[in-house]
Amino acid sequence: MTKKNNKTQNPIIADVVIIGAGPAGLFAAFQAGMLDLKCHLVDALDAVGGQLSALYPEKPIYDIPGHPEVLAGELVAMLEAQAQPFGPEFHLNQQVSELAPAENGRWRVVTSKAQEFDAGAVIIAAGVGAFGPNRPPMDGIEAFEGQGPGRGVHYLVKRREDFKDRRVVIAGGGDSAVDWAVSLAEVAKSVAVVHRRPKFRAQAESVKKMDALVAEGRVEVVVPYQLSALEGASGALEKVLVSDLDGNTRSLDADVLLPFFGLKQDIGPISEWGLKIEANHIEVDPASMETNLSGLYAVGDIATYPGKLKLILTGFAEAARAGYSAREHIHPGEERHFEYSTTRGVPGGAQE
Repeated sequence: MTKKNNKTQNPIIADVVIIGAGPAGLFAAFQAGMLDLKCHLVDALDAVGGQLSALYPEKPIYDIPGHPEVLAGELVAMLEAQAQPFGPEFHLNQQVSELAPAENGRWRVVTSKAQEFDAGAVIIAAGVGAFGPNRPPMDGIEAFEGQGPGRGVHYLVKRREDFKDRRVVIAGGGDSAVDWAVSLAEVAKSVAVVHRRPKFRAQAESVKKMDALVAEGRVEVVVPYQLSALEGASGALEKVLVSDLDGNTRSLDADVLLPFFGLKQDIGPISEWGLKIEANHIEVDPASMETNLSGLYAVGDIATYPGKLKLILTGFAEAARAGYSAREHIHPGEERHFEYSTTRGVPGGAQE
């Protein structure tokens, strides 16, 4: 537990405080509303959506039930609209700095902006915590980094149109690399994907789409190669040099390099809250999503248990389960019949 800070604002009384306003946190807010629980969400970013908003709002997602394809930013907007009828309150651009048990099974939550909450339950939906890209180990790469359109190295794609008619080199073999190769092929002048081996780790269907583009000549796959060096001046990229294990090299014409080597994860003060932590993930009971501390739950990417699948839809199911568990914790012994949304309705809806 963290040290108590006495210089806080008057506490807000809440049924549930949700730490993290990414997709799992937003759906947890909806579920709390469906269970007549008033909730507040705290997030370190200045906008809701977590990684979906901060890293790839225009990235297409293909595994959301009922949506053959949806852009990440659009999904965030729909999740926010879904929760809106229940009036969740957002406390953005601040992180939870203190978390400690209070009386009667409740929790004391304090943010970095000295806002205190008296919460009946807490749901941690912090994703991967504080995150940043893993930088390729290349000398001089810093000279090409930056957010301006003239810069050569970018670690995320916020707007596809920023790469229109540009020569794009993508490095990596996971979902981000393959998905953006498929997407940017529609707008870029050329797309080349550099990977250290022929087999890609991305979803099989995404790899099939990329392979089809390769067959059409719209995407080039450069394997088995790794990034070696960059050439250009004043932050403007001209060439990406790659090499294989035998010392063979290639020079790829490029205006942009997109290295997708995953994210660095830092769960920050979460590690100080007395939770069972395994490799920067919080251990939970999947039957309730409760941590080793009563009334404290974890959902989404930060939660772990045997057989866990790191999918957005998994986070949605976990958020629903955590909501019911929180309700049971706040109102022990209360008999409440399970209701489907079609019969329960939402405020202002046809069933209200």
